[in-house]
Amino acid sequence: MTEKEYKLCVDNFADAVLRFLVKNTKDMDSSKDILQDTYVKLWEKKEGVDFLKAKSYIFTTAYHTMINDIKYNAQKDSLTPSQNTDRNKYSDLKDVLNEALERLPKVQKAVILLRDYEGYAYKEIAEILALTEENVKINIFRARVKLKEYIGSIDRII
Repeated sequence: MTEKEYKLCVDNFADAVLRFLVKNTKDMDSSKDILQDTYVKLWEKKEGVDFLKAKSYIFTTAYHTMINDIKYNAQKDSLTPSQNTDRNKYSDLKDVLNEALERLPKVQKAVILLRDYEGYAYKEIAEILALTEENVKINIFRARVKLKEYIGSIDRII
């Protein structure tokens, strides 16, 4: 990968990766740090990364860096406060959807965000998360079922 191709990767993918990270971590500063680490890793490995596969490499690296960051912070903060929330306090459908997403397992949340929020194909998601396409489809199906169960009827929300 050339320096020009690297700059194209930053220009073309940074915003989407940052959205993905913020949606998962709920922390803009942490997400920016992870994004920066991701692009540092890309720069260090630029000779071995094909420009045509850079998007997949960037998302995969960002995802794994995010998971490592979450694990590190979980070990650092062994006491995590309980977040018992009541759905009735929400005034916005977006809040309900975000709460429902937070209740999903990490892999299911990641596949839903990549598929439904970012618009990636099953094959691309499989490459990013190091899963098979079948596992991606299964996780998306299960996540959507859980979201539907949590949210229930739209009439109850509105």
